[in-house]
Amino acid sequence: MLRALMLDTILIIDFGSQVTQLIARRIREAGVYCEIAPFQNAADAFAALKPKAVILSGGPASVHESGTPRAPDEIFTAGIPVLGICYGQMAMAAQLGGQTEPSDHREFGRALIEILDDNQIFDGVWRRGEQHPVWMSHGDRVIALPPGFKAYAASANAPFAVAADEERRFYSFMFHPEVMHTPDGAKLITNFVRKITGCGGDWTMGRFRDEMIMKIREQVGDARVICGLSGGVDSAVAAVLIHEAIGKQLTCILVDHGLMRQGEAAEVVSLFRGAYNIPLVLADASDRFIGALSGVTDPETKRKTIGGLFIDVFEEEAEKLGGADFLAQGTLYPDVIESVSFTGGPSVTIKSHHNVGGLPERMNLKLLEPLRELFKDEVRVLGRELGLPETFVGRHPFPGPGLAIRIPGEVTPDRLEILRKADAIYLDEIRNAGLYDKIWQAFAVLLPVRTVGVMGDGRTYDFVCALRAVTSTDGMTADYYDFSHDFLGRAATRIINEVKGINRVVYDITSKPPGTIEWE
Repeated sequence: MLRALMLDTILIIDFGSQVTQLIARRIREAGVYCEIAPFQNAADAFAALKPKAVILSGGPASVHESGTPRAPDEIFTAGIPVLGICYGQMAMAAQLGGQTEPSDHREFGRALIEILDDNQIFDGVWRRGEQHPVWMSHGDRVIALPPGFKAYAASANAPFAVAADEERRFYSFMFHPEVMHTPDGAKLITNFVRKITGCGGDWTMGRFRDEMIMKIREQVGDARVICGLSGGVDSAVAAVLIHEAIGKQLTCILVDHGLMRQGEAAEVVSLFRGAYNIPLVLADASDRFIGALSGVTDPETKRKTIGGLFIDVFEEEAEKLGGADFLAQGTLYPDVIESVSFTGGPSVTIKSHHNVGGLPERMNLKLLEPLRELFKDEVRVLGRELGLPETFVGRHPFPGPGLAIRIPGEVTPDRLEILRKADAIYLDEIRNAGLYDKIWQAFAVLLPVRTVGVMGDGRTYDFVCALRAVTSTDGMTADYYDFSHDFLGRAATRIINEVKGINRVVYDITSKPPGTIEWE
């Protein structure tokens, strides 16, 4: 927790919703700092943070089931604003004297609500008598409001789609304002955190940078720090921030596992040794990794093999340096959240290619994770604040296991070379078309499928390459990028002509709906 920043803070109590992180994103976009706590730890988080307001998330449970989540009672007696969303509305009603029931007409998806009366949370957004689309996801509903509450909006199946006790500044939505499918949802959240709560919008990246540099200096003192670089944005930004704080006390280690994108290791070395003069050790262990993956086809086994060997190589290089006191990682807030078991719901899923917990205890290193309060797009802003070149700051995300999980089936040197070339051509065509910064992530996949084709006067029996590209703001939701046929034709023609081993290219039209975790 960034208590040192002394920011106006919102506490989000997570009841297991798939989209709780999107609530946090909307609050941060309004310039207000927030943190998420699972409901099991909410009382401790509330006491520690002393937030200016609390938001109760949605969740998969029913308030009618025994042992289902509840908010700490003290938030309702603290004299601060509270907003309940979906299950959060149900929990508020149950705890404050209202009544709920399982609904015979569940609502999942788009719904229209009618605004019954004006309310401060609607200021500049909605007015009495209007109808607006929202995104519903509930099987229960409130049938009697708690004392002091009034209905301000209703849908066909939710008579209290918006309900509030304005005197106590308690508000509740049956729909999800945090998802993009509720067009005005972000404005409603902004109204809550800025107008109703009175938060000042002092969450800026410049302030974060200055405060975090001070915090790193206090935490590290004159100790030594090693940082594991991956070639991605997160570890690069973390390393530059730490170097700005403690200078030559930092040494970076780049483990080249042979699974990186074309030319990536050389780019990292050039940036850190050249532009920033940051001590950097390059450990070329590609033969060890590729040898360890021989015959491995299960994707989770690949991850564990790569993760275990990475630890071994990193430990060996750290010993050569004479040891250190701290291990720095580019851990982000979604990694932290997804590595905590909240309710047993969908958000329990852990990204197994992240090592959020750090290296083994035998290394006796303390963790230094300066980005653990940030989301990916905030890290990019911080990178620009630190002066990192746009080629690094705007780089598409890349998973820890690298190209190994973009080769379904066995990973071999030949397949890696084929995929690396195809991926480079695809990204080159995207840049040539001026589309790179419009796309969140684009990459090629070498499918474990061979097809018969005719090239020139000869018959081929080669691999199929799939191309994927998605748009997103923060990686929490995504949709496929709608390339023109001309672009896809150019990219496919270049790949087939220039990459020996591929004779067919397909475009993978796949979306990532709200709440899904993995996207690689």
